Amino acid sequence: MTDMATKSDTEGPTDPSSAPETAGTTTAILDAPATAEGDRPVEWAPAEPRPKRRRLWLWIGVPAALVVGGVVTASLVLIAPGTTVGGAPVGFQTAGAAADSIDQRLAQTTLVLGEGGPRVTGAQLGATVDASSLADSAFSSRPMWNVTQWFGDPIDAQITLDKTTATAALRAALPGAYTDPTPATVSFSGTAYAVTPSTPGTGIDLDALTTQLRDAFDAGTTTVTVPATTAPVDAAADSANAQAAADKANAMLATAGFYVGDERTVPVDAATAASWLTITPAADGTFTVAADPAKIQPHVDALAAQVNRAPVNGTVVTNSDGTVLETTVPGADGRTLGDTHSIAADYAKQLDAGNAAFALPVTVTPATTTTLQRLLEVNLSTQTVYLKENGNVVDSWAVSTGTAQAPTTPGHYRVNSHIASQTMTSSDPDNPYWNYDVPNVQWVMYFNGDEAFHGVYWHDNFGTPSSHGCVGMPNSRAKQIYDWSPTGVDVWIHS
Repeated sequence: MTDMATKSDTEGPTDPSSAPETAGTTTAILDAPATAEGDRPVEWAPAEPRPKRRRLWLWIGVPAALVVGGVVTASLVLIAPGTTVGGAPVGFQTAGAAADSIDQRLAQTTLVLGEGGPRVTGAQLGATVDASSLADSAFSSRPMWNVTQWFGDPIDAQITLDKTTATAALRAALPGAYTDPTPATVSFSGTAYAVTPSTPGTGIDLDALTTQLRDAFDAGTTTVTVPATTAPVDAAADSANAQAAADKANAMLATAGFYVGDERTVPVDAATAASWLTITPAADGTFTVAADPAKIQPHVDALAAQVNRAPVNGTVVTNSDGTVLETTVPGADGRTLGDTHSIAADYAKQLDAGNAAFALPVTVTPATTTTLQRLLEVNLSTQTVYLKENGNVVDSWAVSTGTAQAPTTPGHYRVNSHIASQTMTSSDPDNPYWNYDVPNVQWVMYFNGDEAFHGVYWHDNFGTPSSHGCVGMPNSRAKQIYDWSPTGVDVWIHS
């Protein structure tokens, strides 16, 4: 049989169990009689093992896939290689790590102040940069996946120095480079506040130093020697701030006082107000005003005597239209000062804020006003003038009105002018009656053209018509109504 094989003793062990097993093979043992020579039973020949499948791609493809996947993932969160921000390399870094690198790089950048001079670091100078924004911007514009942005131009960084920190570090490093400025002062001169100007000092030029630090940082230089350039250093409390404070204080002195409404009822003079105030420079160079309530209190204690008053009733003169022609007695409301326990403290707060007009708490008692409607009434029949107030006669006397040749015109009029003295003249070649020249006619009040009330010194024939149309009377009486009758007062001429 072609599928059979015979093995001799010389070919190996006869115990089938001693034969090696091969994965994927089967051995069959057939029952057959032994040969005469003692031969072993005949066996099936072992089958050829099946060839193993080669999965080399698992050895190469899986790691490669992992690497490619990692690179893709990294490219989404990392900054492109070769990127620098202000000299700090940030390639292959996340935005957060890049921000730390930028901050550390700036803090470590060192300036040597002159050849062999002292050293100051960015950290000592209080140097700062917006590292987070710069890192975010670097990642946004130059992500690792964008190969066109690899090894791009450096990104500049804007550096800021903390003035106080930098000055303290530089003064400690180079004390000889500094002289202190003299601050301006504000003081009271006796009538007003005046300014003593400031004088500048000297110190390391912080603007130049900032530029030098930025240049070193942008260049990626760890240590660089720079000149210790000096510049004038202005006092924080400079002349401009002092003048502004003096102007504000002087404006307060002009309005200082205790007010009732718009009235400065109790003025406070400049020297007194200035004695309440202390003007000093603040940390930021401006000036502050501080008022002392204890110094204000004695003036508050004296307010009642100056503020309290009873009402004063007033009197006004009107015409028939109700128009006020004159105030003969000014009226004034009464007032009583209210609670004063907090006035000193409240006024001090106002002065601190720049307000020197203090409104007093008062209770007001309104004044009343008496109205006098006045009238000059002339009765041509009786040759009498009547002075009336609100329809009541308050005085009267005899007058001389116009003659039949020049009668006084009846009617309602109003006084339109007052002339203390004048010369009255008239000339008519055809009528000698109208030829006259009378000097020094006193207390003249015109009411109707050339007709007027006036004094007469050339006759005493009062009670009889004697004039050229005017209403004449003794000078004393003319002065009386001149003062009693404001312009606009009513005049009534009748028979």
